[in-house]
Amino acid sequence: MTDRAANPARAVANDDGPSPAKGARVSAPSRELAQRLSGADEVLLLWHPEIDRVELSVRDVATGAGFRIEVAPGSALDAFYHPYAHAAWRGDSYRAVRAETTVGDA
Repeated sequence: MTDRAANPARAVANDDGPSPAKGARVSAPSRELAQRLSGADEVLLLWHPEIDRVELSVRDVATGAGFRIEVAPGSALDAFYHPYAHAAWRGDSYRAVRAETTVGDA
């Protein structure tokens, strides 16, 4: 039995999943470059090789609220460690995805 983790390229080549049709284009999956949990915030740094872009994803694991923004490769680590400051510095009106909360009268 071979150790698939020892050789990632071989693990992909030997994957028993369905094969794409001959000549079909295979979409490269996003790659997680870094991940951390700070309090309830999960911060991910993702690379999309097909379009060669780096994305920062921030999500509150308790509420599901969060946002995603594209970051320049040269400032990716700074954005990863300081996501809210980086988003504010960019001046983007990044779209925060928030969980809806309804407050009822007592």
